Amino acid sequence: MLIHEGDTRTHAIDVMLASILSLVAGSVNSAGFMAYHFFSANMTGNISMASELLAVSQFDVALSFLTIVVMFIFGAFAASVFIEVGKRRQRRNIYALTLIVEAAILVLVGLSSVGTTAISNGTVLVGLLSFTMGIQNAASTRISGSRVRTTHVSGVATDIGVGLAMLASGEANEKAAVLRRLSLHLATVAAFAIGGVFGVIGYQHFGSATFALLAAPLIALSTLYLR
Repeated sequence: MLIHEGDTRTHAIDVMLASILSLVAGSVNSAGFMAYHFFSANMTGNISMASELLAVSQFDVALSFLTIVVMFIFGAFAASVFIEVGKRRQRRNIYALTLIVEAAILVLVGLSSVGTTAISNGTVLVGLLSFTMGIQNAASTRISGSRVRTTHVSGVATDIGVGLAMLASGEANEKAAVLRRLSLHLATVAAFAIGGVFGVIGYQHFGSATFALLAAPLIALSTLYLR
């Protein structure tokens, strides 16, 4: 699941990876909102909020939203550089190592935010969460040849609409491929939504330690490939 890239991957592997990572992303996103009132995986909404706040001269809050977006971009950049370096050194488990880095940051956020206030730490901690979402989205996009995008729900929802239209009007020999893509996109959206429920429930029971707990699926998945 974390070794083969691009066209060497099977559809089942892509669906499984998308489901696991989208579940984590949805959980992080909703738990982060519960804790700090910012979304760490919703870049469209964050940019829209920043624009609205800039228009009414609330520059400090707008800067917080823009910081979250910048951290997402930086996470994707850092992950891409890390993956490139690993591939040049012929590290076949570089994607597993990338997810371990994401898990480590989630643990750091979970442990460092226990007992702290949302007001004083919200932007910094959600920025770190957004950084992890950038890491995850870049890693899943690169390993799958852009088929798996675990935090880009707007784009995936668009692909579902396009796929349904193609399914209704496409030729018979294209429908199998369209159905495969639709099943991947639907699994991504469903897992993200279910993860959102888990994130809220987890935060209600465990508080900010939920972020550390959400590192567990990433660690469990990645350790299979670390040797």
